[in-house]
Amino acid sequence: MSTSYEATAEWAQARDAADPLRDFRNEFLIPPHGHSESHYFCGNSLGLQPRASREAVNAELDYWGELGVEGHFKGRLPWMDYHEFVRDHLAEIVGAQPDEVVAMNTLGVNLHLMMVSFYRPTPDRHAILVEAGAFPTDRYAVESQIRYHGFSPTLSLIELEGDEPNGTISMGAIERVLAEHGSRIALVLLPGVQYRTGQAFDLKTITELAHKQGCQVGFDLAHAVGNLPLQLHDSGMDFAIWCSYKYLNGGPGAVGGAFIHARHARTALPRFAGWWGHDKATRFQMGPEFVPTPGADGWQLSNPPILSLAPLRVSLEIFHRAGIQRLREKSLQLTGYLQWLVETQLSDVLEVVTPKEPQRRGAQLSIRVLGGRAQGRALFEYLMDNGIIGDWREPDVIRISPVPLYNRFADCLAFAQAVRRWKRG
Repeated sequence: MSTSYEATAEWAQARDAADPLRDFRNEFLIPPHGHSESHYFCGNSLGLQPRASREAVNAELDYWGELGVEGHFKGRLPWMDYHEFVRDHLAEIVGAQPDEVVAMNTLGVNLHLMMVSFYRPTPDRHAILVEAGAFPTDRYAVESQIRYHGFSPTLSLIELEGDEPNGTISMGAIERVLAEHGSRIALVLLPGVQYRTGQAFDLKTITELAHKQGCQVGFDLAHAVGNLPLQLHDSGMDFAIWCSYKYLNGGPGAVGGAFIHARHARTALPRFAGWWGHDKATRFQMGPEFVPTPGADGWQLSNPPILSLAPLRVSLEIFHRAGIQRLREKSLQLTGYLQWLVETQLSDVLEVVTPKEPQRRGAQLSIRVLGGRAQGRALFEYLMDNGIIGDWREPDVIRISPVPLYNRFADCLAFAQAVRRWKRG
């Protein structure tokens, strides 16, 4: 981490001017605040709109109007194959083979579909391991799956408590719980980045540890995709799921995504079958027997949502041009600066909860407001009123996520200056 930071506008402006990725900001619509732009730090919750998204959606609306049903086969990007037009860039951004990924459904739906295939409990091996305080999507889904299979969450849900300050989880804690309970764990389901603390996990090491115990392994990458460089294929994990409206800028309620490792491409794993998962070569023969398309496409249920895929296609093209490694380098610089500002300028007001080690975090810093919930809410509302857009997590945490595609060092400084003004009253 650099030690030459300065809490001055001149320093921040100079760094922004020298940023090789600075022009990508111009490809996004920055929400206004008064007569200027807001300082938007909420890409971990909803990414900003690429300017080209409107044109992409309007193009499909035009094809619909001009071609009707023929839009499935005609036009620049025929709808029949539309999900394939995001495949290569999606595989690139998650470190997978193209046939291992598919854009479909939403995160919660995809999680249930994956558990149909990868959570196969037996009387001796029926537990699911999650982190304590898992996002409700994961918690509700695993509890309902456990009950569906006739087991009780009281016995079959193992919640891994944080063993580090601020509730983060060490690799040692993961090793210990797997050594103790691995023989009865059917599925390990952990996040790529924990939504509350911002902790990033070592996916490959966790997968190796869990597989040694005979567990299936899946990850919820909602806060990791488009945030961290990922190597899903090389990690060996069985599956992963994610949403696309956060760092991937796919828009509110955007189509989600799934990864299924290539070793499962032609297996006879049980699954919930749907027409669009049928082998593409014979799909329109409408035969009675389901023959899955090899790879992740075989888990599709329905035809692709064109108007939802169009903005995602635009955003993934931006990621392709920017490069996830270059974005990660800038992200480390931004979070390093933000952490330095908190620790050197605001330590009497704020405390960073997210791990300090750069390799254990992404773009998000979870920042605890000292003094309790009332103080925290007061500061959060002050920031929002002054165009500093983050988000709040009970009981006392503000999440601030400088996204390298469109955030600047000047944004980080503006956050610190606003906190100082609030502190002075």
